[in-house]
Amino acid sequence: MKTMLIAIDDSKNAMKAVEYVATQCRGTQDLRIGLVYVLPNLPAIFWDEGHILSEDEKKERKRVVDKWLADRRTRMEPVFQKAADILKGAGILSQQIQTKSISDSTDVAESILEEPGTGAIRPSLSGAAAFPRESACSSEVLPTRSSSMGPVSRSR
Repeated sequence: MKTMLIAIDDSKNAMKAVEYVATQCRGTQDLRIGLVYVLPNLPAIFWDEGHILSEDEKKERKRVVDKWLADRRTRMEPVFQKAADILKGAGILSQQIQTKSISDSTDVAESILEEPGTGAIRPSLSGAAAFPRESACSSEVLPTRSSSMGPVSRSR
C-alpha cells in the first residue's frame, strides 16, 4: 500500500491541497494518507527567562508549555476532521487516513521532509501539486528532492 503525506495547517491553501488529493485519488483503495501538522516553534516567552530556572520554575514552565501544546493540538482537531471529511467524501475510507502533530520542531519544512524517516507515516509521494495529474495516485513512486517541492526526480 502506498502512503501519501499531506502537510496541513488551518489555511485555505492546505484545504485546497486536500481537495486536490481527494479529487485525484477518489476511491483509491491501495492508498494510505497521512495528514501532518507541524506546530510552530515555542514562543520565546516559554524558554527565555534570562536566568537559570529553579526546579519549581522548571515544573511551572513545563506545565505552561504542555498546556500551550495541548491547546495548539486541540485547535488542529477541527482542521484534521475537515480534511478527513473531504477525503472520505471522495471515497477514501477512515482507516486509510492517519493524522499526526509534530511539536518538537525548530524548522517546519525540515520536519515535514524528515517525517517519512520516522516510520510513523511513510509516504511514497509528497507535495501532490508538483506531480503530473495522472501520476498523483498511480503505482509509480515519485519522491520530491527539495524542501521547495520543486522539480521531481524519478527514482528506481
